[in-house]
Amino acid sequence: MGIRRIVLASGSPRRRDLISLLGLPFVIKAVDVDELALDGEPPDELVRRLSRAKARAIVAVRADEVVVAADTVVAVNGQVLGKPADADDAARMLQLLRGRDHHVYSGICVWHPPSGRMVTELSDSRVWMRPYTDEEIARYIDSGDPLDKSGAYAIQHPAFDPVARVEGCGLGVMGLPLCYLGRALAQFGVRVPESMPGACRAFNQRECRVPAELVR
Repeated sequence: MGIRRIVLASGSPRRRDLISLLGLPFVIKAVDVDELALDGEPPDELVRRLSRAKARAIVAVRADEVVVAADTVVAVNGQVLGKPADADDAARMLQLLRGRDHHVYSGICVWHPPSGRMVTELSDSRVWMRPYTDEEIARYIDSGDPLDKSGAYAIQHPAFDPVARVEGCGLGVMGLPLCYLGRALAQFGVRVPESMPGACRAFNQRECRVPAELVR
């Protein structure tokens, strides 16, 4: 399709850093989409729907560009934990997650408006949190970091370091599962560098446990 550049439909610094690992040209166009779940909407369907909505919000695209959009949520027993409303809400979420497992879903959408072609992928990572203390929660909240994060935490935060183990894509927990994105981009003739899996592991600082066919 002659795709030469990616349009990242996100203003997130984390997603900007992650997509840069692909070594492909990209530009950023932030979008504003209502992220509220529909009544009874499962978390995996929510992130797929929102990733598509974010992608479709970008319409001024050249023929040699594709739009990449993503949405990520934290879910405990099917209950979605969004971004905390305030410090007390962040503390509640972190206490709920402490010492237990949950799922992080990331929906990826690649959209080519000129042709109308769209591909969607879903990353489902199971995450186990360590038994951090109330004092650690308070210090983390004082840093301000959890207030704009789904589930009130960032897996990559060096001081809090809340995650004990991940089964699945660690970058999906950060908000942009590059292995799944690479598979979607391949359907538009965009080949990611062979060095991408190594760059992913180096950035994530964790072993990759996604299906082997995604990272070949």
